[in-house]
Amino acid sequence: MIRFSQATKPPLPKSSRAVRVALLYASVLVVFAVAQLFSFEKFLPLVRDFALPGGRPVAYFLAAFIVILEVFALPYLLRMQLSLTMRLLSMVMGWLVPLLWVGIALWLTLTGSTVTNIGFFGDVIVYTPGWLSVAVGLVLGGMAVCVSRGMWPIARRK
Repeated sequence: MIRFSQATKPPLPKSSRAVRVALLYASVLVVFAVAQLFSFEKFLPLVRDFALPGGRPVAYFLAAFIVILEVFALPYLLRMQLSLTMRLLSMVMGWLVPLLWVGIALWLTLTGSTVTNIGFFGDVIVYTPGWLSVAVGLVLGGMAVCVSRGMWPIARRK
């Protein structure tokens, strides 16, 4: 007998603050993803100019992977009805977004890159790489941790 995953309602959050932070984090990710997709033909060369190890294939993969992570982190943040596996996967994708942005920001800052745009908003809004972009990534990471602690996807047993 084949059993398919059933979409279930998410467990009740620990606090309403986690829900508010999740909505704020989801809003930021939506703005990032829409801006990056709006100018995706310019976003690819932008990421290629980061001079990451691996060259053009890694840069193009990373550009697409960032947008995919941002979009697929949204179902967990918006508390949609999902299967447990998808809810966990969506939560992990929400963790990977800030990790990638912090890594990219550190790479550009520490290597002394001459790139003038980190690409948070694609090519729509120019955001200069530097320690402030590292801080933005860390703030996103803090939001992901706060949301995960307050809205853990596996129901707690009493």
